[in-house]
Amino acid sequence: MCGIAGKINLKKSQPIDPMLIYKMLAAIHHRGPDEKGVYANAQIGLGSARLSIIDLVSGKQPISNEDGSIWVVFNGEIYNYIELRAELESAGHVFRTQSDTEVLVHLYEERKSDWLLRLNGQFAIALWDQREETLILARDRFGIRPIYYTEKENFLLFASEAKALFAHPGIEPEIDPISLAQIFTFWTTLTSRSSFRHIKSVPPGHYAKIKRGKVEVNRYWQLDMALNQDAPKSLNEAAEELRWLLNDSIRLRLRSDVPVGSYLSGGLDSSSISALASQQAKSRLKTFSIAFSDQLFDESQHQTRTNEHLDIDNRTIHSTLEDIGAVFPQVIAHAEMPLLRTAPAPMFLLSKMVHESGFKVVLTGEGADEILGGYNIFKEAKIRRFWARQPNSECRPLLLERLYPYLSKSAFGGVYLRKFFEKNLGNTDDVFYSHRLRWENTSRCLQFLSPEIRAEIKGYDPLAELAENLPPEFGKWNTFAQAQYLETTVFLSGYLLSSQGDRMGMANSVEGRYPFLDPRVVDFSVGLPTSFKMLGLREKVVLKRAMRDLLPSETINRHKQPYRAPIRSVFFGKSSPAYVEENLSSQKLKETGFFDEKKVERLKTKGRSSGRISETEEMALVGVLSVQLLNSMWRS
Repeated sequence: MCGIAGKINLKKSQPIDPMLIYKMLAAIHHRGPDEKGVYANAQIGLGSARLSIIDLVSGKQPISNEDGSIWVVFNGEIYNYIELRAELESAGHVFRTQSDTEVLVHLYEERKSDWLLRLNGQFAIALWDQREETLILARDRFGIRPIYYTEKENFLLFASEAKALFAHPGIEPEIDPISLAQIFTFWTTLTSRSSFRHIKSVPPGHYAKIKRGKVEVNRYWQLDMALNQDAPKSLNEAAEELRWLLNDSIRLRLRSDVPVGSYLSGGLDSSSISALASQQAKSRLKTFSIAFSDQLFDESQHQTRTNEHLDIDNRTIHSTLEDIGAVFPQVIAHAEMPLLRTAPAPMFLLSKMVHESGFKVVLTGEGADEILGGYNIFKEAKIRRFWARQPNSECRPLLLERLYPYLSKSAFGGVYLRKFFEKNLGNTDDVFYSHRLRWENTSRCLQFLSPEIRAEIKGYDPLAELAENLPPEFGKWNTFAQAQYLETTVFLSGYLLSSQGDRMGMANSVEGRYPFLDPRVVDFSVGLPTSFKMLGLREKVVLKRAMRDLLPSETINRHKQPYRAPIRSVFFGKSSPAYVEENLSSQKLKETGFFDEKKVERLKTKGRSSGRISETEEMALVGVLSVQLLNSMWRS
């Protein structure tokens, strides 16, 4: 795992200064603290800040082919590199290291047309082909690892994080109002944007080709949600095959020259990964968990049950309100994106504990809910479609209370659920039927923007842009598959794997690995019949069947508890951080100009009171504060 950075001249210019590349790498030192390396000539400069995981001795980057005509720097892991290496050696390629990085230059030479599709891994790659005078910037299928770039008249810069681009003279961090419109709708930007003006992201499953001064972005992979006609016909057969695939995915992801641990939340997904990994680990598996002082968010009792059942060595970070408040500015600096939740903060604390425990690599359970239908948003859509057939029914909307038992305990809760979910109930042909309510609810945060910013984004519709970029096959998929696609390509790629994943782990030099996102596991899972994923309102049916002999029945059958963290009590509790009042003061809001001071003042007053504050207001509070914090960073 590494951080990468570089520069390419788009027109004939001065040779690339290696010290500039080193300066860019210094800004992302946390991604690769073990060693730095730079290759530079008159056209290209490539740099790597390395976190040594495979081939600790000779795997230093940049790495070239035999004659030095192809160079690469690379952030990530290629899990099938051993198999690819054997194939390439049999074709006559000569290797100088034992690293997975060197596979890339030879694979590119051998299979230029489909080399990226041969990779089972998570990666951001910068590859320079000297003969073709071409730079390739490529990103893995789901965007697990990031890569950003900015184009000027004479040059293009790229890096794993935007902060490295700001190390170059003349590149300024300016928050993009269009990006705010997307974040305040989807919790993230759409795939080609960053939070900043003029700084783009290579989308997941794409590569950018820079040749003779032109930048061309191409897709090499598309998530296909079509049902597989050759999928197993019985649930038991599907469960058996899923378990084999997960076991093999974990086998590949345990390839490392340093110890590998696992995150354990106490839920089905992370428990499944930990259970399977513990059977393959060379020594007793180390797992890492989060416990909360606020019992509303705590899952430690479930973690303890799984630990005892599997006999694994667990270490727990106890996250308090004060802890979350103290690290939140660092979280924003590493996320490089406004947030609407504090949930990444405990993940930052968790990766810090992992680092302090001497680990660089952890397995995690992300991806299971998306590919196997585990989220309540899928159940909500199913219930609403059922309800829409008899919109006057008094019984059908009561099913919503099964999803949110903590709300249904009060009469108000039932009324709220019905009122919220009956909006646009009959619009079942809506391409965004599964997600529109959530996105429209989140977009209420836009009302806190200042008149000037709202005027700048007037007429822009994030949902319209998303609709324009849906794949042509989208309309042919069933409604459950459509919802899965949206959740996977927007929320998973943009938020869970980025703000809450890569950024919080790499902030402390910890690499997350995702067995559920192995291409084989994904292709198999999305192609299964819907009933193998959700049967009635039972989620992830095939995974539960696959794991029933390995996990406690309580773990398999427990009501799903989404991972969340406290908000209001962090910023307006007994120990409110000083930066909250400073950044939400009228003077500071006027200086930045992003938000309406009067509306934010009313929001603050409500936050300080003992009265009820809505979910949207809590999201707005985090959003406003994180924009204010982000705006002040990297400015002298």
